[in-house]
Amino acid sequence: MEAHDIMARIDALETRCPKLGHEVPFGYCRREAGALPCPRALACWSHRFSVELVLRTILGPVAFEAAFGAEPKSRVQNLMEAIEAAKARCASAPQDGS
Repeated sequence: MEAHDIMARIDALETRCPKLGHEVPFGYCRREAGALPCPRALACWSHRFSVELVLRTILGPVAFEAAFGAEPKSRVQNLMEAIEAAKARCASAPQDGS
């Protein structure tokens, strides 16, 4: 079996995504952040296969560090940032005269 075939099989594996709330294939998680994988990929997939080894091999050390070097934000942090962004949008929007 060639590397391409192995990667195609790995990309087809599915698990539940805590961020989206439904099943997603690994191929989606591997590209979720554009050129980089989802920051939660290591936690979500470690029970299925050696995801760290696969991603280190695919990405190389620099891209792996860019993807997983920082702690992912918690749900509370994400919510607080979304609330602050919404407040900023409302504050800068023109007010209706009614």
